[in-house]
Amino acid sequence: MHARADGQGRPLGFELTGGGISDCSGADVLMDLSVVTPRRLLADKGYDSDRIRENLLFRGILPVIPPRSNRTEDIPCDFRHYRDRNRIELM
Repeated sequence: MHARADGQGRPLGFELTGGGISDCSGADVLMDLSVVTPRRLLADKGYDSDRIRENLLFRGILPVIPPRSNRTEDIPCDFRHYRDRNRIELM
């Protein structure tokens, strides 16, 4: 299950995919929800892909996603903002 929440941890939408499906596949549906565009998107490493990052930046959204351990290039992550990701877990 993929979920999108606002900055207060209130649910905005859900997407249900199969267990063997990559986390990246649920991102597009959640980002297409007709709600206010966020300034940042906080997500876990499962959403770390160049396509998702480019899509977010194209929409004017700053991705706050830690890089996967197998990345060859260093991608910065604002861990000060990333710690607020627990709100989606608590939801």
